[in-house]
Amino acid sequence: QFLFVVTFTTFLLCCVDYDVLFANRPLNHSHAGGAPTDRSKVTLPDAVLPAPQCTQRIRASGWIIFLLVMAAIFWLYRLVKVLCSLLSYWEIRTFYIKALNIPSEDLCNHSWQEVQAQLISLQRRQQMCVHKRELTELDIYHRILRFKNYTVAMVNKSLLPVRFHLPLLGTVIFLTQGLKYNLELLLFWGPGSLFQNKWSLRPQCKRAGTRRELAQRLARTMVLLGLANLLLCPCVLVWQLLYAFFSYAEVIKREPGSLGARRWSLYGQLYLRHFNELDHELQARLSRGYKPATKYMNSFTSPLLTVLAKNIGFFAGSLLAVLIVLTVYDEDVLTVQHILTAITLLGLMVTLARSFIPDEHTVWCPEQLLQRVLAHVHYMPDHWQGNASRAETRSEMAQLFQYKAVFILEELLSPILTPLILIFALPARALDIVDFFRNFTVEVVGVGDICSFAQLDIRNHGNPQWLSAGQTEASVYQQAENGKTELSLMHFAITNPRWQPPPPSELFLSHLKEKVQQDAAAALPAQCILAEGPLGASLFS
Repeated sequence: QFLFVVTFTTFLLCCVDYDVLFANRPLNHSHAGGAPTDRSKVTLPDAVLPAPQCTQRIRASGWIIFLLVMAAIFWLYRLVKVLCSLLSYWEIRTFYIKALNIPSEDLCNHSWQEVQAQLISLQRRQQMCVHKRELTELDIYHRILRFKNYTVAMVNKSLLPVRFHLPLLGTVIFLTQGLKYNLELLLFWGPGSLFQNKWSLRPQCKRAGTRRELAQRLARTMVLLGLANLLLCPCVLVWQLLYAFFSYAEVIKREPGSLGARRWSLYGQLYLRHFNELDHELQARLSRGYKPATKYMNSFTSPLLTVLAKNIGFFAGSLLAVLIVLTVYDEDVLTVQHILTAITLLGLMVTLARSFIPDEHTVWCPEQLLQRVLAHVHYMPDHWQGNASRAETRSEMAQLFQYKAVFILEELLSPILTPLILIFALPARALDIVDFFRNFTVEVVGVGDICSFAQLDIRNHGNPQWLSAGQTEASVYQQAENGKTELSLMHFAITNPRWQPPPPSELFLSHLKEKVQQDAAAALPAQCILAEGPLGASLFS
């Protein structure tokens, strides 16, 4: 796709004669011998410049040559990365076939639990990990999700500067793929990052005496990375614009309402993610919560906007109907200048207007809808309870469940805003980030350095408000917010029923089971068996 976008864009800029294409300049259709042809219309080959002239126009533009050189360098980098990934995938395929005895054609039919059981059994027979006799399910998750658990914990502790207070707009959350890539480059795998390899934190990061020196070095690296992003901003911005145009132009023409569809934001995926939750597990859980979340967000309507949308749809639809009737009556209407453009734009206006008109049969019950959302996503701020009908709750929910149009706009603005965040906002958090990695990193034999929150330790990271009163010794700084430790423990225990939790966690789970059984016994039978109810939906999430 990258190679096609670069090549096709260069062709459009330098190899097309737009005066001929738009019929602004008459074209001589005569052959070299002087005999005129029968053609009276301009064809696409007529508007394409010859190869020598196209090459000359490319060489005459220094800006295009610079962009092509940068694109070639980036493409070579991607090519090397793809080749390395292919080698890695080949090794994984060989491991599955020879070590786990899973043929490649049957791999898609095996569940993750079956693959994991095969891996644990293989460790017992051959002891692949020499530092540990047996691997547990938690050890495997720690190896796979080492860096992602750190990221989830930093979002949970509000350590990353992604929340901004802007005039007129209020509180805005900004986290894009570009910003996330730069954060991972800084903290995990880039040159000068806090990790010296894929499994071990740098020794100086674990010493309290070097925290200020390390924070200053990290802040300086953040500024340098921000300046590098600022220098590359024009190239990245051009690429983002071109990629967005080629990706969404046809979709918008075919389904204009697709921009009004919603998706879980990148921040929402990190905020709602459990510790030790694999990508496919998170995707399945959020997918189950997609429809309830959409219904909740659509339950808020503006009467003024509805009236305005109905009138715009009526006027645009009337004009569109007249043009369509005239076109059916006489197809020569299509030869009128800009008539196709008018029909297309009117069709877009009608479709967009309809997307703002609510279903007249919708019943407004935001509290029940929000409970259905909570049954799947498992997290929501405490102040949402009982306030589902408030506009503030909907606005905060929109930060987790954003419009696709907002997602596209944020990605387009990312090349401009990411350098500013790296230069001005992130260095102020450098010391807090260094302290976080020092205080919340533990070394596990056979696994390496991991985030201590990922150990699902109720005693060290539990919250007394979440059924673990008297079982935790964690201070406010050590506690995970919103009960993430407890909810992650419950989710992991349900997902991996063979896992043997440590005694404090096992005690918490046993108390929780007793509480659930008591609530189930006190509930009405119809409520217990209601598959669509919040309790049943939550258990299946």
